[in-house]
Amino acid sequence: MDNDEPLEPETKDEPETKPTPQNSDETLYCEAEASVAVEKEKPARESSETDLEIEDTEKFFTTRQNELYLEACRLMSVVPVSYFLRNMEESYMNLNHHGLGPNGTKAIAIALVSNTSVVTLELADNGLMEEGILSLLEMLQENYYLQELNVSDNDLGFKGAKIISEFLQRNTSSLWNLQLSGNNFRDESAELLCQALAANYQIKTLDLSHNQFSDKGGEYMGQMLALNVGLQSLDLSWNHFYIRGAVALCNGLRANGTLQKLDLSMNGFGNEGATALGEVLRLNSSLVYLDISINDISNEGISKISKGLEFNESLKVLKLFLNPMSMDGAVLLILSIKRNPKSKMEEIDISNVLVSEQFLKILDGVCAIHPQLDVVYKAVQGLSAKKTVLLWANPMKLIQSYADQHKITVLDFFKSLSPDGKMTMPVGNFRKAIILDKVPLNLYQVRELVKKLSDKPDTVNFSLLKTVKP
Repeated sequence: MDNDEPLEPETKDEPETKPTPQNSDETLYCEAEASVAVEKEKPARESSETDLEIEDTEKFFTTRQNELYLEACRLMSVVPVSYFLRNMEESYMNLNHHGLGPNGTKAIAIALVSNTSVVTLELADNGLMEEGILSLLEMLQENYYLQELNVSDNDLGFKGAKIISEFLQRNTSSLWNLQLSGNNFRDESAELLCQALAANYQIKTLDLSHNQFSDKGGEYMGQMLALNVGLQSLDLSWNHFYIRGAVALCNGLRANGTLQKLDLSMNGFGNEGATALGEVLRLNSSLVYLDISINDISNEGISKISKGLEFNESLKVLKLFLNPMSMDGAVLLILSIKRNPKSKMEEIDISNVLVSEQFLKILDGVCAIHPQLDVVYKAVQGLSAKKTVLLWANPMKLIQSYADQHKITVLDFFKSLSPDGKMTMPVGNFRKAIILDKVPLNLYQVRELVKKLSDKPDTVNFSLLKTVKP
């Protein structure tokens, strides 16, 4: 400040006021704040800030946040996490398996209250306990930049579920992705969580896998799904839903119009649950991805699911891996797709099922109508050595030969498959274009080609061609 600039009076006559009572976390945050050096006032400038000045401001802000975290660690008597200090400006923060405990988590939460960089926070397997999760959720009432939180494998139990449920009822944070896998939640926790989620519209992706939900929990989930209008992705794999829970859950799904991705693998739906799922598939128009692997579903249940698929117009991926079905069940599935001209199915995973050449002929007929479809099976029984060689032929060599015949480059061939000539396109559209273009590739070779050209799910990227050898 210039010497000739008049000083403002240090104090003004004001009536004495009593401080507002604060809870322990607010008090702790204020203590940590007070112990950090206050930013010195910079002289005003007529011109706008230069890039260098902006950079200096950002460095100062980061330094101040580091000091705040270190002071919080001192107050909580915990050792600071060097990784956290180094990465406070990054959008992704991975603190999984750091053994933070409730006090270490509270120090992290204090530092994140004013952080504007971290968008995704991973805190799996840290022994948070209810004190730690409470600190995090109180921080989220102030921090509107954090959007994804993973607190899996922290054994939060009923007390943790109660704290999370109270937070979800407020609908006040920017959090849309919440990972709660492996927290020893039982049916009483499911009741609290589902009551909160029924009215919550902020959470879009929720992982409740590897918990202890049983049939009663399935009933609560069904009631929640009938009312919820926010969830788009839900993982309930590795729980204990059997017939009663499966049917109740499916009753809720019939009324749900927003859920797009559902993982129910490693439960016990059985054929009765599969019957209820078949009815869901007949009526539901939002589900795009459904995983019911390892659910003790035999050909009887597959026939009910197939009935639903004859009317379904939204599902693209159906995973049925390691269910006790045979090739007869597999035939029912693909024929149901053939009977549905509006089917959008792109992938059916029955990769534990042995099929025959007759199955492949039926599949070729289905793919003539639905060229985007890929069926992943285990192997073909009784295939001759010559046909096996043809099946496993290198797809890139066949495409190189095709391109040479048409006097174009391989890259130009792939770009011609995309309607807008872009270097990327959805996997389903790619399969469809390959088949319709009458390129001499079988379904297995198309699948292998997709694997080579995919750098993220559901998309092929032609720029990866330079890494694919003919």
